Amino acid sequence: MTPFIGELVGTALLIVLGDGVVANVILSKTKGNNGGLISITIGWSMAVFVGVYASAAASGAHLNPAVTIALAYAGKFNWQDVPAYLLAQMLGAMLGAAIMWLAYKQHFDETADADTKLGVFCTSPAKRDLLHNFLTELIGTFVFMLAILFITKSSNSLGALDALPVALLVLAIGLSLGGPTGYAINPARDLGPRIMHALLPIKQKRDSDWGYSWVPVLGPIAGAVLAAIVYQVVN
Repeated sequence: MTPFIGELVGTALLIVLGDGVVANVILSKTKGNNGGLISITIGWSMAVFVGVYASAAASGAHLNPAVTIALAYAGKFNWQDVPAYLLAQMLGAMLGAAIMWLAYKQHFDETADADTKLGVFCTSPAKRDLLHNFLTELIGTFVFMLAILFITKSSNSLGALDALPVALLVLAIGLSLGGPTGYAINPARDLGPRIMHALLPIKQKRDSDWGYSWVPVLGPIAGAVLAAIVYQVVN
């Protein structure tokens, strides 16, 4: 696989499995209905494991625009390759969301609440305060990125052997810092599926909450770059 295809495939797997576990837990009449937060956080961490492991050899398994930008800032990734990685991540996230929707289409049809349907695709805050929501995403991604920089200290990429610690890191962040906003910590993870929510013929859907959409994009990017700055200071 080329790096572009690696990022696309890895991100698509991430979203199929990550959004898939959310669909299983919150949509009506699924086998996993009402599985709770623990199911979602474990499912997302395993989604990260699969996505990272599948794409590590081809692309370094960034799967996240915030990670790509922060690694470039830290001198661990070539800036000229950033646009292609961001495009691959977005396309992969959109593809993954579409596949997830196909798998759960009957349950989307069975679910009456439009907010629940949107919640399968993208994040939303438990308490809506955009500045504080932004800060929460910044903090979560700061912790995530700083840890990744230490995990990959001796390497320029996320190798296959780093898949498990990264997955456990996502699990820890979900359980600890995921309560306020649902811990997007990844612009593509939120924006790609949000776009697909707007485009797909979902029965009785609501708007895609574009007024909130900048928070899980800019918050993670700011947090990741801040982590890269701190990493450079302490090393």
